[in-house]
Amino acid sequence: MKHVALYLCIVAVLIAGFGCSKKAANTADDSNANVAAESPFADITDANQALAEGNRLLDEDQTDMAIAAFRQAVKLNPDLAEAYFKLGIAYLTLEKQIKSDTDTGTSSADNKNGLKSEKAFQKAVETYKKWIVANPNDDVAFYNMGRSYSKLNKDDEAETAIRQAAKLKPDDVEYQIELGAILIRLAKYHEALIPLKKAVELDETNSRAIDLLDDAEAGAKRLDYVAPKNTNQTSRANANANANMANSNANTGSKPPPANLKPVKDNKPPHTSNRPN
Repeated sequence: MKHVALYLCIVAVLIAGFGCSKKAANTADDSNANVAAESPFADITDANQALAEGNRLLDEDQTDMAIAAFRQAVKLNPDLAEAYFKLGIAYLTLEKQIKSDTDTGTSSADNKNGLKSEKAFQKAVETYKKWIVANPNDDVAFYNMGRSYSKLNKDDEAETAIRQAAKLKPDDVEYQIELGAILIRLAKYHEALIPLKKAVELDETNSRAIDLLDDAEAGAKRLDYVAPKNTNQTSRANANANANMANSNANTGSKPPPANLKPVKDNKPPHTSNRPN
């Protein structure tokens, strides 16, 4: 009996140990799965590689995965301005989708991104400023910084940055178009004509440049338009004034002076001297 009891105890211990080991293994697997779900690009150790992967995914409309790649890029290199800018673009895409879903009553409770794009664009501006100090001739940096400002509705700052990009690379169609677009937003229609005409010269088939040029020309005409004087209205006002004067004279019993009134001559006899002759 003692041997049997001992045997049963050993079996129980082995079963319990196996159960604990299996549970521990499952817990480890779950933990690894969560880590993989939270950081699908944790195996990427180069920031530029993560940025390139994010760009690819963003082009393929895999926005959530692109965000994960961009986050990995800025984690590896906190000074990688382009990654912050692209992260802002990706977040903005999701935010627009959330708004669209909300408007149609199909919003998903699982999407909790909020308005993270604003923070990403602000960070992009900060890092681009630092980069430009050391690289003052980087036209792409100025351009993307200007676009970041534009996304933050800071149009004056956007104009300055994009204008510098166009100055550094005047033959870039996109720079000229974006400069024209921001000038239109600022109601600087006459100034907008210059870069937009340049853009059309560089690319005669660019529909966006053509449309924006039409908008700028229409805006400039509105600013230049001066309403002509309404002669009929002026004549009517004068007629009303004369009628009011006539009514006033009639009410007071006075008569208007005759139109051909002549001056009255003095009928006194001429002055004669009292001196004796």
